[in-house]
Amino acid sequence: MTFNKILPALALLTLPIMAQAEKYPAPVEAMRERGVEVLERFDAPSGLTGYTALFNGRPLALYVTEDGKHALIGSLLNAKGEDLTGAVLEEKVSRPQSKVMWEKLKDSSWIADGSDKAETIVYVFTDPNCPYCKRFWKDARPWIDAGKVQLRHVMVGTLGESSQKKAAYLLSAKDPKAALLGNESGKKPAQEAKTIAAKQRQQLDDNQQLMGLLGATGTPAILYLDPTGMMQMHPGAPQGEQLLELFGPRP
Repeated sequence: MTFNKILPALALLTLPIMAQAEKYPAPVEAMRERGVEVLERFDAPSGLTGYTALFNGRPLALYVTEDGKHALIGSLLNAKGEDLTGAVLEEKVSRPQSKVMWEKLKDSSWIADGSDKAETIVYVFTDPNCPYCKRFWKDARPWIDAGKVQLRHVMVGTLGESSQKKAAYLLSAKDPKAALLGNESGKKPAQEAKTIAAKQRQQLDDNQQLMGLLGATGTPAILYLDPTGMMQMHPGAPQGEQLLELFGPRP
């Protein structure tokens, strides 16, 4: 699943929305009244004026005619049939937002699994009681044990109170990495914290909010950078060729 397909409402908080005082052409103003968020004006061919925008979290382009009386929504093609819109939306909306969200993942509360020198970093929203998270943990071992990949488990408690208490226990453990290893391997399942301290409650709330902003609805939800540097999300535990796409050749 490509990042621009999961672009959430958070984009409104981080991308440059045009100044509210600016006067828009009538068709653009009409779209704003219908809930379209106008982000940035850009040059377009044939006398058109382009605007990047978001509607229901999805990027789109508006093209206004030279007289300012009409607007087109969609992809603009040149004489060769080449799409001129996709590159603009990627440059001005999807790619900047990808970088923003990757930084937010870095700043979230996660537990590292694998070498700090690993070439590939993968974030995964993990619930301590999620069987598919444990399956993904197991399937990733060849790459992690070889030092190729580091998984960063962003702990959440989506499966209820027990999950939240176990996630809090893991985050507050003296050795979170060892505690996570015990839980995911099944050798030493995480205990339920008797009470969730304020720090861990905030960490879990922040992680859950971030998960929602990314559009993830279940665990594991896996975030990684593709070869072009764009963030991608894989919902659920990958299998077979999907693991190779995510991690590279099997060690």
